[in-house]
Amino acid sequence: MSQKTSRTTGRAIAQTLALLLVFSPSAWSSVFVHWSTPELPPANSLGVSDVVFTWKENVSPALAAAHKQGYRVYVEAPIRQAGAAAEQAARAGCAGVILDASESETTTFESDIKSLQSAYSHLTFLTLNPHGKQPDMRGSLIIKRDSVLEVSSPTAQPWIDTNLALIRVEQRSQHAQVPLYTFSWTNQEEQRTPTADDYSLAVAEAAAFHANLVLPLDEHLQRGLSHRDAEAWALWNQVRSVLKFSRDASIDAVEPAANVAVVVDHLEADDEVLNLLSRHNIPFQVFLASDLKEAELQGFDVLVVFAKNDEETGERINSLAMRGKIVVVVDAHGKSPWQSSQPVQVNEHTTSYVVGSGRVLEFSEPVTDPETFAQDIRRLLGKRNALLNLWNGLTTIAVPYKDRRGRVNALELLNYALDPVRVQVQLKGSFTSIRYESPERGCCESLVPIKHDEFTEFVIPDLRIAGRVHLEQ
Repeated sequence: MSQKTSRTTGRAIAQTLALLLVFSPSAWSSVFVHWSTPELPPANSLGVSDVVFTWKENVSPALAAAHKQGYRVYVEAPIRQAGAAAEQAARAGCAGVILDASESETTTFESDIKSLQSAYSHLTFLTLNPHGKQPDMRGSLIIKRDSVLEVSSPTAQPWIDTNLALIRVEQRSQHAQVPLYTFSWTNQEEQRTPTADDYSLAVAEAAAFHANLVLPLDEHLQRGLSHRDAEAWALWNQVRSVLKFSRDASIDAVEPAANVAVVVDHLEADDEVLNLLSRHNIPFQVFLASDLKEAELQGFDVLVVFAKNDEETGERINSLAMRGKIVVVVDAHGKSPWQSSQPVQVNEHTTSYVVGSGRVLEFSEPVTDPETFAQDIRRLLGKRNALLNLWNGLTTIAVPYKDRRGRVNALELLNYALDPVRVQVQLKGSFTSIRYESPERGCCESLVPIKHDEFTEFVIPDLRIAGRVHLEQ
């Protein structure tokens, strides 16, 4: 993997705004529906209360009408138009402004936002990452070589477009705000409008990853819903069942469980290493080099370091390895504290050093094949330290969550193939009660746990789009 030498201006703005804006409550999995037609159906019919309109000079009547119908209305605008958007939003009785900072070149954003907060204290300001992917399963493998993405021919291993890596990066960059993202429908280029399954998977994905989503709705569907078209409502009623399922996520599952830490200099959601870790169901958390502290990383078994190996970073890596961590240093050059140990040449580009009760592996080159690299990380974890294993789950992503006491108590599952699959799950830990719920089956069905050493195994009978497992130890 090749790290960029500097952040983009827009990304820096988006990260800094996290400290400045008035944020939503700490709940997750809110769906904001992006609307673009003049009429809306009754506010109690969609199963969604938050609607978003793109800012433009003549949007005020639509904002006021939506507010009058009982919706919580937001205006989406670039940061350079935040002032005009906030003024219109305030006049129309809107709930807030959603700011897209990705293309901004503003240098006075800090003072501008403080002024807006002072002038419009009743509005909520949220930042939006517009660079999400349409959740989908494709048959092509994508590999990054020398910072260029190459698309292979269709393979037996399904390629999944998921937003898990983007959300993990957003969680690190914006601690105070639940990640909020959106995407564009890629299949519109094929003249195929999104289906109920397309919408349902997008909603379920945001909920499973504990993020908020601005869901773009096809204009044909918008008009059909507004005009009480039976076909449009038949489609949307399928989506509503997933919306309800998504809102029912347990608030006790407060934090993703992970034992792989990825340390970077710059937060880049489009990095293919992070995407491949996601697709191989290797639970990870993203950190910056400044986070390399023993207390922060105590619960991680493997650290993957892409950050520049300066003197301070090298000392911290050495200290973590001394205490039993396995540290993988990518694109390693120069002298480092651990090199005083006897080197073992693993292969042409990898050297291993035993350091205290842990070890450091130096990769002398950037990662050119993220697929193989993700498999290497799983092998480094070994059977004993793997938090999660799936069988018959090539199209499935599973995310474990833990409670405030650090105990795994929930597992969210997504099937990107959209055809029912029977998935066998192995989780680290001893669980006495396993209950399964889904949009189709409701809550809850008891599953039979089978104990194997330090792990518990169970079978999900038919995962179609989304499922949630409640766990008790």
